[in-house]
Amino acid sequence: MPNTYHEQNRRSWDAATQQHHTHRLDLIEQYKHGHNNLHSEDMTLIGDVRGQRLVHLQCNDGQDSVSIALHLGAKVTGVDISEYAITFARKLAEAAGADATFVRSDIFDWCAAQQGGYDVVYTSYGVLTWISDIRQWARGIAQALAPGGRLVLVEFHPVMGMYEIDWTIDWPYMGGKAVETGGVGDYVGDDFDETYKNTHIAYEFPWGIGEIVTALLDAGLTLAHLQEYPHLNGWQRFPDMIPGAGRRWLVPEGRPQIPCMFSIVAAKPGG
Repeated sequence: MPNTYHEQNRRSWDAATQQHHTHRLDLIEQYKHGHNNLHSEDMTLIGDVRGQRLVHLQCNDGQDSVSIALHLGAKVTGVDISEYAITFARKLAEAAGADATFVRSDIFDWCAAQQGGYDVVYTSYGVLTWISDIRQWARGIAQALAPGGRLVLVEFHPVMGMYEIDWTIDWPYMGGKAVETGGVGDYVGDDFDETYKNTHIAYEFPWGIGEIVTALLDAGLTLAHLQEYPHLNGWQRFPDMIPGAGRRWLVPEGRPQIPCMFSIVAAKPGG
C-alpha cells in the first residue's frame, strides 16, 4: 500500500525539481566536462569505494550519484521517489559516462526488496525530513547493507531546522509528527524569493539526533562516527549567512552559533 505522505511529497518534488532545472540549463554539459558536486566532508566520509556497490538513497536528480561514480569509482545505484528526477538522472549518467543506474521508488519499498547487497548506503542534505518513520528507514538501510557495509549520512541539523529565516524558532526539534507545508520551494533559484508557488503541498517530519541514532542502533548497526558542523554546505539557509570557502555558508557574528549540519557513519556487523 503506498505511503500517503510520501506520495504527496512525490508530486511536490516532481514539480519543484522541474522548477530547479530552469536555473541549471547547462548541467549536463558541466558533468560531461568532469564537474564534481561532492563536498569535502562527503568525500572524506565515503572514502575509497573503487569497485564497491554504493546505493544513494533519495538521490534527487543524480548529481551526487554521478559524481561518486566518476570521482570515487563506486558502482552506484540511485533511488528517488520523483519520476522527473530519476528521468533526468539517467540522462545525466549516460551523458557523463558514469557507472550509475537509477530506480524510481519510495525507498521503503526499495529497501524492503533488498538482501544485503551493498557495501555503502549514502544519503545526504535534506533527506530525513521527508521520512515518515525513522525506525523503518533505519531497518531498511540495515537490510540493504552487506555484512561489514557502512551507512554514510550527511544531513542538515535539526537544531538549525527549528529556525525560520528571521531566526525565530517555529519548528519542532523532534517527534516525527507530520507537518504540512506549502510544498517544496525553489531553493535552487532563490530561497527568499516567494515568486514560485508549488501547487502541491508537502509533509515534513522532524527527527532529533537521539531518535536518528537510536533507530540505527535498534536496527543492529554500530555507530562509528558522529560529528556536528557550524556551517552549511551549498545552501544559504538564512539571508544574512556569510559565504565561505568550498561552497560553505557561515552563521554571521551576533547570531546564535548553532550546529548547522551533522554526519553519521554506522556499520553493519560482520564481513
